[in-house]
Amino acid sequence: MSRALPLACRLAAIVPAAPSLMAAQDTAPTAAPKTCTAPEHRQFDFWIGEWEVTTPKGAPAGRNRIEPILGGCALRESWTGAKGGSGTSYNAYDRRSGRWHQTWVDNGGLVLRLDGTFAAGKMVLSGESRDSTGARVLNRITWQETAPGAVRQLWETSKDGGDTWSVAFDGRYRKRG
Repeated sequence: MSRALPLACRLAAIVPAAPSLMAAQDTAPTAAPKTCTAPEHRQFDFWIGEWEVTTPKGAPAGRNRIEPILGGCALRESWTGAKGGSGTSYNAYDRRSGRWHQTWVDNGGLVLRLDGTFAAGKMVLSGESRDSTGARVLNRITWQETAPGAVRQLWETSKDGGDTWSVAFDGRYRKRG
């Protein structure tokens, strides 16, 4: 009469020995190195905060929340427009390329991929997209701190390769609370 072996014995017979899990638990975790501490990673910090956004004439445009994420290696934008639109962007400095990058997605299906630099007190990011007809559009967005607790965001577009520019959005940010 043969007796069934307990499950643990049967598994031990078919699973090769593995390193002890207990040994891994006994070692204290080491702190992750701080990889985003260079001054370049702080160039966009003036945009961090909870914001009320208006047009140049003072009409409500929306609310925006910009928060550091991933240990300060990136910023996440959460936009809610006064007319119901919404969107999110992720922004990060790439130390290998020496450039800032933004990926924006909104609830209208717009996706923008922008990159650029911070110079002379302005963050300027640009990139190409397509309009509803498939025509090429250049996008250039500039952020500038205009006073403590105040930022201007100017989004311009060009359909002629950058010869002329039109204003797509001109937002005036004021910190909430």
